[in-house]
Amino acid sequence: TKMTTKKTNYLLPFILVTTLFFLWGIANNLNGILIPHLRKALLLSNMQSTFVDTAVYFAYFIAALPAGWVLKKYGYKKGIITGLLIFSAGCFLFIPAALTRTYGLFLTGLFIIGCGLTMLETAANPYATQLGDEETATSRLNLAQSFNGLAVFIAPLIGTYFILSGQSFSTAELDAMSDAARNSYLDKEAQSVIPPYNFLGGFLALIAVVFMIYKFPEFKHLDQEEKGSLKTAFANKHTRWAVIAQFFYVGAQVCVTSFFIRVAMTGGGADELTAGKFLSAYGLLFMIGRFVGSVLLRYIAPARLLSFYSLMSILMCAVAIYTEGQYVVLALGGLGFFMSIMFPTIFSLGIKGLKEDTKPASSLIVMSIIGGAIFPILMGYIIDQNNDNIQIGYIVPLICFIVVLLFGWEGYKPQKI
Repeated sequence: TKMTTKKTNYLLPFILVTTLFFLWGIANNLNGILIPHLRKALLLSNMQSTFVDTAVYFAYFIAALPAGWVLKKYGYKKGIITGLLIFSAGCFLFIPAALTRTYGLFLTGLFIIGCGLTMLETAANPYATQLGDEETATSRLNLAQSFNGLAVFIAPLIGTYFILSGQSFSTAELDAMSDAARNSYLDKEAQSVIPPYNFLGGFLALIAVVFMIYKFPEFKHLDQEEKGSLKTAFANKHTRWAVIAQFFYVGAQVCVTSFFIRVAMTGGGADELTAGKFLSAYGLLFMIGRFVGSVLLRYIAPARLLSFYSLMSILMCAVAIYTEGQYVVLALGGLGFFMSIMFPTIFSLGIKGLKEDTKPASSLIVMSIIGGAIFPILMGYIIDQNNDNIQIGYIVPLICFIVVLLFGWEGYKPQKI
């Protein structure tokens, strides 16, 4: 029959698209390893090391609208291939960056990777929903997204085993070394990023070739004559609130992971490699939180669950700031669990009941990801000002979660005019 052939046609494209969710998850979640690692290899301050986040999240902000334009003009398949090739090129830029120990080149590579990721996310999210029946679209997207969650757990393991050396020296110890010994140590540290990023770049190029060869179902945008605008979307109180809440939430999430390894070492007393494994455990809790959250959301109103989870996150940040030893690490693990539902929940509450303004509202909420470029710099600055006391820095995500709590408490309610 005609129906079954149509069904089987969608399986392979769906598997390939799901691979993309995993790959951009790997790229994003290697940053938690890259930040402390480059800080060590390139002798950066805490604030300078957070430019890794800025490069990626600023790229998301800049590339979001062009990516949408490319998709409209050339379709999903070409959009995905373009995204893969840009992403791959950014990975290969890590080779000269590491060989010359040039932070600027690393940041350029990360910015290019960010542009590629934006392209992939803009294409793959709607494409995944189209590959099959409309009724099962949401569950298909959730399935694909859970591979993104898997990457939150796997990326830190890859980084811990292939990038981190477990060796770190204080400034005094580095100063005491001969120039040759110090340069050899720093070169070795910088160059440890080459194999994993080289492999990732090659793998992405390979997937791009598969996408070029394989005949993918192409869907025409049915909604060419879209109504709705950014202005009318922004006129909704709950949408404005969602944009603000998402801006603070993404900032908080990126802050938590960016300094995770350092705080596990200084506050939690772990060595570098153990801290890397703790970051992976945090990712596992984040993934479990997503699954548990999706079950709980069937029984509990999203805004209510969001409020409770924000309260718990505020509490976890306080524990991370004021306690020491294993409590610090446990509190951070708890953050992984409680943050897991925030992004999708803020998103869905922010576009609720908007009809023709849904798309522009989605674009606005996605653009608020720029929070991930801003808050870590602030956190790094606070840490540098407080004598490298990483725990104090967690005041930044704590404040961010207060804003998310306000949204879940009051801001999500659509304004009746």
